[in-house]
Amino acid sequence: MGKITFYEEKNFQGRTYECMSDCSDMTSNLSRCQSCRVESGCFMVYDRSNYMGQQHFMRRGEYSDFMSMMGMSNGIKSCRMIPMHRGQFRMRIYERENFGGQMNELMEDSDNIQERYRMSDCQSCNVMEGHWLLYEQPQFRGKMMYMRPGEYRSFRDMGMSNMSFMSMRRITDMC
Repeated sequence: MGKITFYEEKNFQGRTYECMSDCSDMTSNLSRCQSCRVESGCFMVYDRSNYMGQQHFMRRGEYSDFMSMMGMSNGIKSCRMIPMHRGQFRMRIYERENFGGQMNELMEDSDNIQERYRMSDCQSCNVMEGHWLLYEQPQFRGKMMYMRPGEYRSFRDMGMSNMSFMSMRRITDMC
């Protein structure tokens, strides 16, 4: 079980909201969110409601100022708790939307799909086991997207247009 506390102001000031599960719209609890403490577990936080917009992975720790640390100028608007996965990790990545083009199956992290698999892009995927983070740049850098088990036919349809994913990492933290 995870627990995260959100604060209206930077440096853990102002009104607070404690969360131990998913929250699709934090504006009903706080007018804004500028800092947080993750007491246990792992979470994805989003700068828009309904798990949309820019995403950031949060593990146990203190985050005193989102604007300077992560570039989230709007603060946090929604969050999703990441359940701990104990078992295998398996994901198929596809070069094109709707599972088209070249396909590769991953069971480990990949820091550069272009070098490792000779794939120029990743436009869809099928997460069969585990929870993953996809990054827009090699070496796990740039914007990220959280993927839980399921089929993702088009990243563009998910609001990630003009983004390609070049590296993938399993979420193995002791959440």
